[in-house]
Amino acid sequence: MRVLISGGGTGGHINPALAVGQKVRMEEPDGAVLFVGGKNSLESELIPKEGFEFKAVTAKFLRRKITLDNIKTLFASAKGVMESIKIIKEFKPDIVVGTGGYVSGPVVLAACIKKIPTLILEQNVYPGITNRLLSRIADKVGISFEEAREYFPEKVRHKLFMAGNPVRKDILAADRIKSRARYNLRPEDVFIYSFGGSGGQLSLNEAIIDVIKQYNGHKNVKILHVTGKKLHDSFMEELNKSIKLHGNIEIKDYMYEAHLALSAADIVIGSAGAITIAEITAIGVPSILIPKTYTAENHQVYNARALEKEGAALVILEKDLTGRTLLKAIEEIIDNKGRLKTMALNSKRLGSSDVENKIYATMKALINAQK
Repeated sequence: MRVLISGGGTGGHINPALAVGQKVRMEEPDGAVLFVGGKNSLESELIPKEGFEFKAVTAKFLRRKITLDNIKTLFASAKGVMESIKIIKEFKPDIVVGTGGYVSGPVVLAACIKKIPTLILEQNVYPGITNRLLSRIADKVGISFEEAREYFPEKVRHKLFMAGNPVRKDILAADRIKSRARYNLRPEDVFIYSFGGSGGQLSLNEAIIDVIKQYNGHKNVKILHVTGKKLHDSFMEELNKSIKLHGNIEIKDYMYEAHLALSAADIVIGSAGAITIAEITAIGVPSILIPKTYTAENHQVYNARALEKEGAALVILEKDLTGRTLLKAIEEIIDNKGRLKTMALNSKRLGSSDVENKIYATMKALINAQK
C-alpha cells in the first residue's frame, strides 16, 4: 500500500495524520507513506522527526465561512494543485488521506483530478471549511461525533462513517511507571500537565501563574506547563518578575514528548480540542478543560461539556478563568483521592482504541474498489 497523507497547520490536524501513518507502517511494512504539508509549517518540523518522508506544497488560508473567495482559493489555487499533481505522479499513491487544515485542500483536489481514491477525516463536531468543501469530491468522510453529520451537506452524508479520532501510537504505548520515573515522580506525588494546544493559550498562561506561585517549591506537586512558542518569552518575563522557580516547576515552549507527560499526569489542564480529548481519554487522565472561545461555533465548549457530563473533567469557560478559579478546580480534584480515581476511570471509559482499525479498513476497501 502506498499512502499519501496531507493535513496540518495545528497539532489537531497533524497528530491524526501521524496516527494514520503509524498504522499503515505497522500493517504494511513493505508499503510507503508520504506526508504532504505546508512550507515552513509546524508539520514540516514535526513529521520528519517521526521518521516519515515529507514534501511541501503551496497553500492558502481558508476562512471558516463558505464564500466565493474561499471557493476560488481552494479550487483555483493553481500553484498548490499543480505541485500536488506532480507529487502524486511521482509517488503513485494507492490512496490519499486528508486530515484537515487548508493545506489538505489542493492535495485532495489533485488526487480527485488524478482519480486516486480519497478519504478525509474530520475531528470536531463542527467541520472545518476545507473538509466541508472537500466532502463534495472525496470518496469517504470519517467523522468523530455523530452530531457532525448535520453540518455536512445533505447530499454527501452517504459518504460519512463514524471513525473517531485516531491517537498516535506513542500515546497508546506509553508506560505510566516509566513515564513517571522520567519525571522523578514518587507514587504519592501529583503531576499536573498543563498546555493550551500546539500554539498555546493566552488565558491559560495568565491563570497558571497563580497556580505556579501557589505550588512553587511544594514537595508533593510537580507542574509542567507548556506556553506555546510565540507566547513563551512574554510568559517567562511576567513569571520572573515575581518568583524564582524551584525544581518542581518546569516550563516549556513546546512539548515534543507529550506522550510521556500525558502518561505520567494525574491531572491534565488544557483547551478542549478534539485531539486533546481523544488523547486524554485514550490514556484515562482526569482533566480541567478550558475551551477556547474563538473556535468556530464554540465547538470546544461542546467537546468539553461531553466529558464533564460523564464525570471525566471539570470545565472552566475562558470568561470565568482566573488564577483563583483554576486553583479551586485543581484543589477540588487533588484533595479528594477518591474523586481523582473516579475521574480517571470515567476518562478511560470514554476512550476509543479501535479508531485506526476502522480507518485502515476503510482505506483498504476504497483501494480494492478501485481495482
